[in-house]
Amino acid sequence: MMNAHFPRPRKALGQNFLTDQNIIRKILAAARLQPTDQVLEVGPGRGALTALLAEQVNRLVAVEFDRDLAALLRHQYQDNLKVLIHEQDVLQADFAALLGAGVYKVVANLPYNISTPVLFRFLEERQRFSRLVVMLQKEVGERLAAAPDCSEYGVLTVLFRQWFEVRREFLVPPGCFFPAPKVDSVVISLVPLADSRVAVGDQALFEQVVRAAFAMRRKTLWNCLKSAAIADDLSTLEAALLATGIDARRRGETLSLDEFAALSRALQKTV
Repeated sequence: MMNAHFPRPRKALGQNFLTDQNIIRKILAAARLQPTDQVLEVGPGRGALTALLAEQVNRLVAVEFDRDLAALLRHQYQDNLKVLIHEQDVLQADFAALLGAGVYKVVANLPYNISTPVLFRFLEERQRFSRLVVMLQKEVGERLAAAPDCSEYGVLTVLFRQWFEVRREFLVPPGCFFPAPKVDSVVISLVPLADSRVAVGDQALFEQVVRAAFAMRRKTLWNCLKSAAIADDLSTLEAALLATGIDARRRGETLSLDEFAALSRALQKTV
């Protein structure tokens, strides 16, 4: 039952509060929690996950953007020294200051309207985490786990495959939330790799190549890379494509992670 003291969900903040206890238990099982774990929860909302996390882990840092919800949660956990509630925008957070020392797990029901940028923050801070279990809009989850040459495959797919083991855990229907969203959700687990899955050479150039390849999805790889000025001149770009055996007429969404890595390395050799 919903606590009458909680404010109404705010659509502008993408608030859909998880209410199904069975789904909550499945999320916690996917997180493989240990009593010694430190956990980051993003968007605790009304605290459905927070309550059980607080019972099972050694330290819980929860980041809530909504001022009213953060105040209520702070009051609720004011006597629990294991739980820290921060009223903050996670997209602007200084993770070093927020988390301090040690490695964390992430357990979060991410607001739909910021889920992709939050994922990219997690990617940037991946060395801080041992495991991430996040609930996402199904469409975003499908992008994380997509195979090449489909509409869901994109920048998010390639960069996360480079650095994470990605596993689709289970679907969550709209009726598990209040209010019920208009779409299905999915729980995804992400386990950071010790190193990049493939050798890409210069990471910044690799990411530039990947982003350029998907910038104009209907255009050929040649036109995308040329428009982004990936190489100083077209002969350099042509030489890199020839060296890798990648047909310039292909679209970026058809390239695998290995092909993107090979192209990035070839571009560095020809520059």
